[in-house]
Amino acid sequence: MVPEEKPNGPGTGEERARLQAAGSIRKSRDLLADSQDSRLQSRRTRIHQQINKELRMRTGAENLYSNAQVRETVALELSYVNSSLQLLKEELEGLDGSMDADQPESEGVTVPMIPLGLKETKQLDWATPLKELISGHFGEDGTSYEAEIRELEELRQQAVRTPSRSEAGLELLTAYYNQLCFLEARFVTPARSLGLLFHWYDSLTGVPAQQQALAFEKGSVLFNIGALHTQIGARQDRSCPGGTGRAVEAFQRAAGAFGLLRENFSHAPSPDMSPTSLSMLEQLMTAQAQECVFEGLSLQAPTDPYDCLAQLHLAQEAAQQVAAEYRLVHQTMAQPPVQDYVPFPWTTLVHVKAEYFRALAHYHAALALCDGPLVAEAELPAVEQVFLGLSASSAPRGPALPQEREESRKLGKAHLKRAILGQEEALRLHAVCRALRRVDLLQAVLAQALQRSLAKYSELDLEDDFFETTEAPDIQPKTHQRPKARAPSFSRVKVADIFHRLGPLSVFSAKNRWRLVGPIHVARGEGGFGFTLRGDSPVLIAAVVPGGQAAAAGLKEGDYIVSVNGQPCRWWKHAEVVAQLKGMGDEGVSLQVVTLLPSVEPPGLGARRPGLGALLRSQKECGRETPGPARASPRPLLGWSRKAKRGKTGRRLSPAPQP
Repeated sequence: MVPEEKPNGPGTGEERARLQAAGSIRKSRDLLADSQDSRLQSRRTRIHQQINKELRMRTGAENLYSNAQVRETVALELSYVNSSLQLLKEELEGLDGSMDADQPESEGVTVPMIPLGLKETKQLDWATPLKELISGHFGEDGTSYEAEIRELEELRQQAVRTPSRSEAGLELLTAYYNQLCFLEARFVTPARSLGLLFHWYDSLTGVPAQQQALAFEKGSVLFNIGALHTQIGARQDRSCPGGTGRAVEAFQRAAGAFGLLRENFSHAPSPDMSPTSLSMLEQLMTAQAQECVFEGLSLQAPTDPYDCLAQLHLAQEAAQQVAAEYRLVHQTMAQPPVQDYVPFPWTTLVHVKAEYFRALAHYHAALALCDGPLVAEAELPAVEQVFLGLSASSAPRGPALPQEREESRKLGKAHLKRAILGQEEALRLHAVCRALRRVDLLQAVLAQALQRSLAKYSELDLEDDFFETTEAPDIQPKTHQRPKARAPSFSRVKVADIFHRLGPLSVFSAKNRWRLVGPIHVARGEGGFGFTLRGDSPVLIAAVVPGGQAAAAGLKEGDYIVSVNGQPCRWWKHAEVVAQLKGMGDEGVSLQVVTLLPSVEPPGLGARRPGLGALLRSQKECGRETPGPARASPRPLLGWSRKAKRGKTGRRLSPAPQP
């Protein structure tokens, strides 16, 4: 029996209306989300089309770059294309980041930073040279290593050609760099390269450069590690203490990467990796890290807003290492040859920051003198360090600090006048550069600082007293936290040698020559097999008993066991080989060994070989893992085209110190 449905009560209609309203709200939200996704997808498609257009323009200009008559014009066009590509890729990365997670908006207004664009490269064909080398030198079937070669190509594609502007992208770059260390140790010798042409575009100018040295590939990857740190630091929300701390660390690591590159690479084929450019980039990243330190101190507001010493400490921090270091960076950028390829907006922005922070130092000094209480006798040495540069134990010199309220306010007005003049100069420099005029955030920061200084000046005196005779002294710079460059930690990312099947690097590399012997049948005698073993991966025949079974079979001292009864044992431990031999009966064992042959170097290469080692790293320090103990000698981290003349005592032949 079906129960009869009761008529609707008085509250049923209201409930139905409320549910319908909620459903319409959800539907409108879904439509809004769909429209937003559609707009993002349209923007992403448009950016991809623009990127493809710029790439086609770059290809056409690159074809004309070899023509000496139009090289300067083509170089200028490549610079424009390079700038457009970097801006488009940053915009695309921002869209992709907005889809992943909502980024918290900055509550405060901060000065924009200078991120560095990544070097771009072309696709490489690893298969042909590696297969030929594996077949010719290692005596194995090169086609059987297609999976390893494909893995290497995919790693390069993800790490170098399409990197993510995040910590995940850094890990991929570091993993690929460590893999290049394996490739260099196994396949490269001073007399022979891989035969590949590594093609990279300059990050600053977009001009193409190419070399056959694997070290050029390693150096370009290391450059991108530093550049990616700059982008991560520039994207941090510096309106909170956590964001400023992360930005400081990112710029420190960027400076460390560029410093490591400068110390260990010479004769770079592209301007962005020349020693002068790397020195400039190192200074720039250190200055930006110091700026983040100042911003972090500014966020830590003192409990007393009229704390004189707190304002003076901010004045010192703003004067050094922020304004002072930006002045040094500007001087470096204005010197040839750096000024020829550094973007003009960079030079102008650095100059603007130097004027802005010097004016900010005078502003904080004015607040301390005008709003703070009179300097107590106990605080006098600390204040004298700010204005006169005196230490606590030095004798007084220069003009005495004002002890009266009116004199203190007068000196504060003089500092405020210098702050206003400096901020007006920063705004003037900002207006000169057309590219900076489009940066609304920078103009807002400068205008806000100037309005704040003018408002404070109007509080002190409504009359125009810009022609007072009081002259404000310079603020003596002092920093309470000096950022230091931090070298990349390659051991942080553990990788395994892709071509570990070829055998341990201590034996099976392009530097060594060997002969495969066997299978050799060795019978068991009364005293055993007649040889002693030593070492791991591969196990070495340390001694052969004269007249024994091993000597009769043809085994020699110094041979490496690579197969036991048909089982490959290149990576076996000493105990594993011994246990396998002990389990053999009277029928004996079948061994396969390799005998190292004397290496043959072309005449004259022996004297230049030490010049390739600029910075030695063990496999553990570089974050490299092998399936067995690595007994290969450390490889140089970086270095190419080092010209070391014979007989010259001053050349760099010894390894550089560890970073």
